[in-house]
Amino acid sequence: GGVVRGINVTIPFKEEALALADTADDLARLSGAANLLTFAPDGTIAARNTDGPGMLAALALQAPGFDPADGPAVILGAGGAARGAAAALVLAGAPQVRLVNRTRAKAQALADALGEKAAVFEEGPAAQEGANLIVNATSLGLGGGPGPELDFTAAPKTAVVMDMVYKPLDTQFLQAARASGRRTVDGLEMLIRQAVPSFEAFFGQPPPADLDVRALALKFLGAAA
Repeated sequence: GGVVRGINVTIPFKEEALALADTADDLARLSGAANLLTFAPDGTIAARNTDGPGMLAALALQAPGFDPADGPAVILGAGGAARGAAAALVLAGAPQVRLVNRTRAKAQALADALGEKAAVFEEGPAAQEGANLIVNATSLGLGGGPGPELDFTAAPKTAVVMDMVYKPLDTQFLQAARASGRRTVDGLEMLIRQAVPSFEAFFGQPPPADLDVRALALKFLGAAA
């Protein structure tokens, strides 16, 4: 059989994946979660977190001019995906990362790991005040169900709203954000962007430049819907 060079890890196993590893990159260590494990010939396992860079790449593409340093970011959720996003935003210069989670203790544990730039907020106007970015990093809205209940009215009109859910592509969360006049970024773009480092790790080269991954993914999602 062939040699397994690595694996991608999805929710809810990203924190467990990091625990399996012998080494970890800065983002995986800071976030406490890994979504990419690579296996060396000597049997050692290296952990990486590409969720955060994938999110930032999606923001750069779909919300041109977005700068994490321009204001606080609000992250809904405290699981593996939220951890990667929050850590990346801290490292990218966000002045504050506000964590909103159903289980406050889990959000507090993440805030403690991230340091002084992270804080736990209750869902509501205070979390949105002055926000530069609002991200749904929960699974709410997956499969077309209701997303987080947010009316966005307390956030600045300039706030960018992102949903990590990509099925459906246009979630109720994004629809509400768009109706409120906010720019939106979808989860499919993040999925594609976070996969690029995995492809490079598995195949030793970047994806083909002429491959329209988004078109292929949309075709698959349409067929699978």
